[in-house]
Amino acid sequence: MKIAIGSDHAGLEVKNAVKERLAALGHEVIDFGTTSPEQTDYQIYAHRVGKAVASGRAERGVVVCGSGIGVCIAANKVHGVRAALAYSEETAMLARAHNDSNVLCFGGKTMDRGLIFRMLEIWLKTPFDGGRHTPRVAKIEDVDS
Repeated sequence: MKIAIGSDHAGLEVKNAVKERLAALGHEVIDFGTTSPEQTDYQIYAHRVGKAVASGRAERGVVVCGSGIGVCIAANKVHGVRAALAYSEETAMLARAHNDSNVLCFGGKTMDRGLIFRMLEIWLKTPFDGGRHTPRVAKIEDVDS
């Protein structure tokens, strides 16, 4: 799978660890930055990742900032993105199964790296359930337009 990834300075270490993990799992990773620990704005990277996913350049995306909240809000501003801030294995699974999430958000300063890796792998493996969730996701897309 081709996965876009990005973070601000606060999420840089986690982004780099996730990038390595994705590559080890056999995924192609497109890194949209940042590559520096110097202070920067998370919106830049969330928008870059969101646009890559929405355009089809990447199948999914991962964004990281200090809390995960800012990148989630920013990524969801991109038409076609359904970004989710997961905080447990169950929420990572539900983000895919019920909401067809295409961008996953993490807090680089608020989440344990082991949990991040477990949530990431669950999210990548979980298919969208469809069925009763399909019209709900379509209503989200309608609000986007």
